[in-house]
Amino acid sequence: MSDEERQTGLLPGGAPEKMFYKIRDVAQIADVKTHVLRYWESEFPTLKPHKNKNGQRIYSRKEIDLILEIKRLLYVEKYSIAGAKQYFRNKRSPKVATTKRVSEKKSDTLREIRASLADLLNTLNQTS
Repeated sequence: MSDEERQTGLLPGGAPEKMFYKIRDVAQIADVKTHVLRYWESEFPTLKPHKNKNGQRIYSRKEIDLILEIKRLLYVEKYSIAGAKQYFRNKRSPKVATTKRVSEKKSDTLREIRASLADLLNTLNQTS
């Protein structure tokens, strides 16, 4: 999105900024057919628009940005679907690695506490 589009409150394609968009609006913004959007939903797990009470897909700005990024990868950068999926997995992986390190530290701390409690229990059993 260009600075001009941000300043004017317009999405690419001249669409006004709204809270939610229907699939037809998103297809027009992204310049793809609606069936392409539905296909991308089946291929990219992070693309999950909510559905309203009538079962119609409603897209947020975040999902539109994701769609535009998918389109750029597939149509401009010439990625395959598998390549684009890998791109998003790699983009997400630093968060996963950080979470794993934090989890490992917590596990180490819990092991240390468990060992300390076992020592304390042995000490208490010996003194009684």
